[in-house]
Amino acid sequence: MQGRISLPSLCHFLLPWAFATFHRTLGDQAPHPGPHYLLPPIHEVIHSRRGATTTLPCVLGAPPPSYKVRWSKVEPGDLRETPILITNGLHARGYGPLGGRARMRRGHRLDASLVIAGVRLEDEGRYRCELINGIEDESVALTLRLEGVVFPYQPSRGRYQFNYYEAKQACEEQDGRLATYAQLYQAWTEGLDWCNAGWLLEGSVRYPVLTARAPCGGRGRPGIRSYGPRDRKRDRYDAFCFTSALSGHVFFVPGRLTLSEAHAACRRRGAMVAKVGHLYAAWKFSGLDQCDGGWLADGSVRFPITTPRPRCGGLPDPGVRSFGFPRPQQAAYGTYCYSE
Repeated sequence: MQGRISLPSLCHFLLPWAFATFHRTLGDQAPHPGPHYLLPPIHEVIHSRRGATTTLPCVLGAPPPSYKVRWSKVEPGDLRETPILITNGLHARGYGPLGGRARMRRGHRLDASLVIAGVRLEDEGRYRCELINGIEDESVALTLRLEGVVFPYQPSRGRYQFNYYEAKQACEEQDGRLATYAQLYQAWTEGLDWCNAGWLLEGSVRYPVLTARAPCGGRGRPGIRSYGPRDRKRDRYDAFCFTSALSGHVFFVPGRLTLSEAHAACRRRGAMVAKVGHLYAAWKFSGLDQCDGGWLADGSVRFPITTPRPRCGGLPDPGVRSFGFPRPQQAAYGTYCYSE
């Protein structure tokens, strides 16, 4: 009878489909249309410190007949990529300021890893290792993360004085840079609780709250509060700065000094008056603990506490305490000096 399919014919058509479906349920992957030359990194986040030499791994499983490897840095906020280095396996050419500190590791013939010497604060971020062979380009992404400390900063004029660009400059003047959201989040998990909103590197305005309270965004859950999109030129807030380990060291000079006398005291010792970032880094990485207010380069008076105790700042947690910005002529404090 027309239109009827015999059982052998039906099996002939259905069995291949059934076996293919069975293998897919077991997790068999369809073959990739082309070769994968770059091996996936074991660790996608590489940790380092300022001043260190660090390696961003990128390794070929097999080399294509001809190729180039291009390293670039993905800039935060605008997703723009800045070239760092291009190599054909034999010769390499660096680009920009980071390219002058970057080189290929070349541990073996399939090694395309990038070595960065003298890591700086601005080196933190996302990097891309891209294999270019003219047929199937491919890439791996890595993140360089610096160990550091976030500190809120405002000028002597009081809070909410900075637009985005002024906040960025203020952090750089204090031996830091604007913190990223990830750095602020990390600082919040480590105990940073601050009610004043501040600019971050991506251009957002936020503040971290551990203990929710009415004057600090209400009594909701703790977290990172956000002010939403802000005008970088017009709107004004504080800054959240980030700094990392120091190549030099910070030390305290006792006395009852004015700000100008503090500068002279540090110069006599072959040093300079420490910046705010210097003091925070010494507290974070060297365990500096000094229950004495001292002048800093911006005209503020602060002191670092590693072990909280009575009559030493009055707070139960470690941190850098502040006396604000006294009159520069007030001879009442020592000074913190920084020496390379």
